[in-house]
Amino acid sequence: MSRTVVSVAGARPNFMKVAPIHRALQPYEPAVRHIIVHTGQHYDYNMSELFFRELGLPQPAVHLGVGSGRHGEQTAKILMAFEEVLLELQPDLVIVVGDVNSTIACALAATKLHIPVAHVEAGLRSFDRRMPEEINRIATDAIADYAFVTEQSGVQNLLREGWDEQRIFFVGNTMIDSLYFALPRIQERPILQTLQLAPQSYVVVTLHRPSNVDDPEQLEQLFRLLQRISEHRTVVFPIHPRTRKNAEQWGLLSFLHRETIHLLEPLGYFDFIALVARADFVLTDSGGIQEEATVLQVPCVTLRTTTERPVTIDLGTNILVNPHAPEQVWAAVEALLAGKRKTGSIPPLWDGKAAERIARIVVEDILQIQQPVQQTVEHVRE
Repeated sequence: MSRTVVSVAGARPNFMKVAPIHRALQPYEPAVRHIIVHTGQHYDYNMSELFFRELGLPQPAVHLGVGSGRHGEQTAKILMAFEEVLLELQPDLVIVVGDVNSTIACALAATKLHIPVAHVEAGLRSFDRRMPEEINRIATDAIADYAFVTEQSGVQNLLREGWDEQRIFFVGNTMIDSLYFALPRIQERPILQTLQLAPQSYVVVTLHRPSNVDDPEQLEQLFRLLQRISEHRTVVFPIHPRTRKNAEQWGLLSFLHRETIHLLEPLGYFDFIALVARADFVLTDSGGIQEEATVLQVPCVTLRTTTERPVTIDLGTNILVNPHAPEQVWAAVEALLAGKRKTGSIPPLWDGKAAERIARIVVEDILQIQQPVQQTVEHVRE
């Protein structure tokens, strides 16, 4: 009898985490049927369909079409819609990834129906409860049954919170699986030629966190920083819809009207990775880009006071700088411009095989299916 596993994707980073899991579960068909549910939490062509096509994902079997909204409203809509899907599909396992509203809403819906939940990227903690993502991470881990962990700090956090170590699996990072999947393909992308950029002549910028873009004074301060950087390097800024909306509302886009600032619409995954891989450095407030920059060995300045991914600082190329202290930020940037850059190493198990480990654990340990599938996969539990 076939067993059903449902994976949930809601926002752009989720797609990069779900895609390798989908590919890794294919050899186990028909014993395991893998169904992707797209909540529609973020809905935009470049943030949805294009990512599915580039990452080799099929169109989601279910699209909830929830759309944007306030945190409570969005979470409630996802929970209600996903509950209906669960009642219809009756899956044996629900896999949620990351820390967006879809993650906690779908985990909660499944748990209340007594359907086991596995959390991919479990245990990460910024210890800053002002971040909505931190609340989602803590709440999801509080009700999940299985934890798939990307770095050792996640294991330590879960053990400290009372998790049974037998339910914690240190498997690596499926986001990095997608990065390795993309690397051979980015050679073909003409994005640098299109923008007339030479490698290492530019800086890639992403800004979307409420603490940086929802306050006009803070956003203006950051835009002035980009102006200052653009006097030394070209700035390539794929602007998030939230950031653009706020900047337009507050009349701040004029700060970016310079020949040496390329203000772009959100990019597809391959184009974005092609840019990051050849950048002089990255300036971001994202979580995943800290990880991607570490593997690509590109210096990364993270404009936050905390990070839930400490391995990118301890081992990787990432440095953390308080975005509300402009001179500290400029000092970090100035050091990079002067060639003083941090070198790092790739964290353990960030080898492109995390999803294979997850698939083996799901099939053999969680669903307890004994199927003679030929895979050379290292099964790691810590």
